Amino acid sequence: MKLCIIGTGYVGLTTGACFAEVGHDVTCVDNDEAKVALLQAGGMPIYEPGLEELVHKNVAAGRLRFTTSIAEGVERSLVVFIAVPTPPLPDGSVDLSYIEKVAREIAGCMTSYKVVVDKSTVPVRTGEKVAETIRRYCRARVDFDVVSNPEFLREGYAVEDLMHPDRIVIGVQSPRPVPVMREIYEPFRAPIIVTDLNSAELIKHASNSFLALKISYINAISILCEATGANVQEVALGMGMDHRIGREFLQAGIGFGGSCFPKDLSAFIKIAEQLGYDFRLLKEVQRINAEQMDRFVKKITDTLWVLKDKTIGVLGLAFKQNTDDVRMSPAIELCRRLLKEGARLRVHDPKAMPKARAVLPEATYIEDMNDVAEGCDALVIATEWEIFKKLDLERARRVMTHPIMFDGRNLFDPREMERLGWIYKSVGR
Repeated sequence: MKLCIIGTGYVGLTTGACFAEVGHDVTCVDNDEAKVALLQAGGMPIYEPGLEELVHKNVAAGRLRFTTSIAEGVERSLVVFIAVPTPPLPDGSVDLSYIEKVAREIAGCMTSYKVVVDKSTVPVRTGEKVAETIRRYCRARVDFDVVSNPEFLREGYAVEDLMHPDRIVIGVQSPRPVPVMREIYEPFRAPIIVTDLNSAELIKHASNSFLALKISYINAISILCEATGANVQEVALGMGMDHRIGREFLQAGIGFGGSCFPKDLSAFIKIAEQLGYDFRLLKEVQRINAEQMDRFVKKITDTLWVLKDKTIGVLGLAFKQNTDDVRMSPAIELCRRLLKEGARLRVHDPKAMPKARAVLPEATYIEDMNDVAEGCDALVIATEWEIFKKLDLERARRVMTHPIMFDGRNLFDPREMERLGWIYKSVGR
């Protein structure tokens, strides 16, 4: 099937590449000329495991192309996916100007029936507004359908999640576009849930908010573990073995971040407020998340006393492993707090350093993780990259002023670290 994806961010580019991989003919559109030129030349604007190979393979096969022209994408496609940013506004609500602008442009290009699919994360009732906008600006007066098809991709695992999804949610106003959407997703062999438009939009925000709640819950439990000498990892394991709870998103740490959870949580709180409900539970999730960072910084200051002129090595800058995304990264926030206290930072991340330099220019960037500890008063683990578990701990201990580690992701075993001669502080253990 001929598909158009408008927006080549983490969602749009991965979706387009995976659709092409299963045989669809995909045109990806972006108004960023430099990004499109980079993609056309074989470059990649983001890091996502497996994505570069998928893009190159399908471009070579002629199933995937890139353009700056919405008109070109709409003309050659039956189904048009909107995957543009929906950034937060200062009050926590969602900026829908990109969605509205694209809807107007699609409407202006349409000369035949189209299925317009909202893939971006949007507040409930956005689909209704998209449909209203297209009706208003479609000069050709052709028929169309608007569908909500929320994404459930995890950065760092996006290709895997799209190729092997838990479920496909399709929100519609009429049954007409359902067969088309089923045909698109048939190769992925996943359960398909057909709902009304508003329910599909609520499913996305409700899902992300619940996952954020799980993270804040286990972080709150980590406080009780530290107060009693319990081990939060053992508590999480015992909880997670209950199939009603599940093990995922029960990893205590320095809090959640990234471009989705904080934004979606704030947006859902604002959506509820606009609908007349005070979602106090989610406000508490936000508070716990913020306080978790406060507690971790306090561990550092309580141990090192004065941070001014101390050299601290930080491993991890991306908001999570397997991505180069530093948007709303807890690791970046932690670095900023340490710098504000007068610390000098030596930092490393396997993939995120190029993007981190733009938002954290004061730090010293180290290419080899085993060189970070040189002359440091302490080491901090800020992102859960698997490779950090292979850190040469003996070498680090030798080259540091004193072997102190603050492990914000619980990558190492406390007893083993003590045996190796480290002052070791983690979360909830």
